[in-house]
Amino acid sequence: MDSIKILTIISVMISFLITPFIKKFAFYIKALDIPKNSRKIHKKPIPLLGGVSIYISFLVTMLLKSGELSKSEIGILVGATIIVIGGLIDDLKDIRPIYKLMFQICAASTLIIFGVKIAYITNPLPWGNIYINLGYLAIPLTIFWVVGITNAMNLIDGLDGLAAGVAFISSATIFIIAVLNGRRDAALLTAILSGAIFGFLPYNFNPATIFMGDTGSQLLGFSLAAIALKGTIKSAAAFAIAVPVLAFGLPIYDTLFAMIRRKINGKPIMQADRGHLHHRLLDMGLNQKQVVLIMYLISTVLGGISIIAMQISTKRAYFLLTVVILIIVFVAWKCGMFKNNVQCTKTEQLQDKKQEKNA
Repeated sequence: MDSIKILTIISVMISFLITPFIKKFAFYIKALDIPKNSRKIHKKPIPLLGGVSIYISFLVTMLLKSGELSKSEIGILVGATIIVIGGLIDDLKDIRPIYKLMFQICAASTLIIFGVKIAYITNPLPWGNIYINLGYLAIPLTIFWVVGITNAMNLIDGLDGLAAGVAFISSATIFIIAVLNGRRDAALLTAILSGAIFGFLPYNFNPATIFMGDTGSQLLGFSLAAIALKGTIKSAAAFAIAVPVLAFGLPIYDTLFAMIRRKINGKPIMQADRGHLHHRLLDMGLNQKQVVLIMYLISTVLGGISIIAMQISTKRAYFLLTVVILIIVFVAWKCGMFKNNVQCTKTEQLQDKKQEKNA
């Protein structure tokens, strides 16, 4: 465990020290997030590419660890590199959603090639085998899981420090679960990733001086999704679905509610709006810091429940997941998360039409 502590500290220091240089570089190449509509909370251009700091810290620290990289670790690093390349292109050129999806599928497929996939899942039913062998279904299910979490983390990145903080909490949760399971490889990965995020957060928390951009949010989503395949294993091989779904609960549910809301209101699923949870909380009169801290608290509570789910039987874990989902859906319904009551400006409407056309 001492080596994990040392590598975590190294990861924090690398991320913390290089972020100012990445910020200057972003200004130099004009990789800036310029507010263009009311969905943007900030009022002045903010440099992007903060995700590059997290990526460099994660990559360098992994290469500094003792011993050779395992096959799965190489797969995660290669996949992360693909995600970063796609994210950088998007931050600089604002590519169409279909191209972003292609990068994500390519990265997820890389994981499968290197043996990181959902081969078995724990059976939630009271009959049949304890574990279900997915066979060829492992490929589409793994891709769906990785792409889904990648986009969920990307969509929640709407306030200073929100996505980075939620990712840090999720990473810490998976670290604890991995330690409890005796999965040192996954614990090491999450510890290093947590360090890279922690070193970046001082620059990203409100008032942020640099954003992660798509590079960072997609990198964190991809990395956490991949590591969860290794860290939330209840037995020798079976993926405990209830655990990561709870650990990543906030971005998952916020994304699902957004999709349902847009479908109900006849809008394209990929069209942006001001209906996310953080927007609702802001509309209630809370400031950015208050909203972010509330969402940190929600994420921490869900992370704690996921750790509990890891310690109990599979059937009880699925029951716990069902109860939590029902409570969250009820609260979301009461808070109007499924209503499209946000009016857009004419400029935003034109931008939405352009986005719909591009998609």
